[in-house]
Amino acid sequence: MRQFGGRWAPYLYVAPIVVLAGALLYYTVGFAVWASLTDWNGLTRMEFIGVENYERLFADRTFYIALRNTLVFMVATVFLQTVLGLLIAVIAKERMPGANFFKAIFFLPIAMAPAIIATVFKYMFEANYGSLNETLRALGLLGEDDSILWLGADLGVWSIVVINVFAWMGFSMMVYFSGLMSIPDELYEASSLDGAGWWRRLFSITVPSLKGTTGVLILLGIVGSLKTFDTVWLTTQGGPGVSTHFLSTFLYQERLNRDAGYSSAIGIFILVAAFVLSLIQTRVSSREK
Repeated sequence: MRQFGGRWAPYLYVAPIVVLAGALLYYTVGFAVWASLTDWNGLTRMEFIGVENYERLFADRTFYIALRNTLVFMVATVFLQTVLGLLIAVIAKERMPGANFFKAIFFLPIAMAPAIIATVFKYMFEANYGSLNETLRALGLLGEDDSILWLGADLGVWSIVVINVFAWMGFSMMVYFSGLMSIPDELYEASSLDGAGWWRRLFSITVPSLKGTTGVLILLGIVGSLKTFDTVWLTTQGGPGVSTHFLSTFLYQERLNRDAGYSSAIGIFILVAAFVLSLIQTRVSSREK
């Protein structure tokens, strides 16, 4: 009995979480895969139609618009959050007066609900009476009867990028700041004695030492970009038309249209895309190490 307990004890310890994950995660994924192969409105009985939903998806113009917007958003936000987060963390580490205050200011948006941030920016970007256009008019940079459509078809995606960077740049900054604490000060002191300047130390010591941290932030950024929903829906709802749809809002809109089978196919595509991109990023990071 004692041998049995010793041999099976590790499995018994992990059994509850395995059962819970299987019930809540793998079952729902499996159900979504099955639903994507059916004609289902979310209420009545499912009718198996094979891969017709996927054929429809890859022939849908809105899908390609949503995919393009998601990829643009992903690349822009991951790049900006990584670069700005690193620079702010490095500057904050210099122990300048008020460094802790500035760290708190940049980290503050993390403590705010995304719905609040999106709502505030929505009114800032409003075309007619938004504070941003009103400021430009007051400065004489915009005519009294002119307006910039910050949430329109041309600038909508980039405005959402700005909102997301504002909301999450502080997270990148704090992760990088924690990583900087593990780099020995002796490396910087030795490089200073060799005549290395601030930028040389940044690219020769700081950036290489934080490759692991950068890889984690890129991975989180990729997955987070594919899940982005609240900011888009609360600012543009995918409009005007379908010009600012993301994959997540496209899925939600189709579910609102009672096309549960089709929306399940979109969800499975997002899941596969997240898995493939995460796998690529993990492989790249492993090779660099």
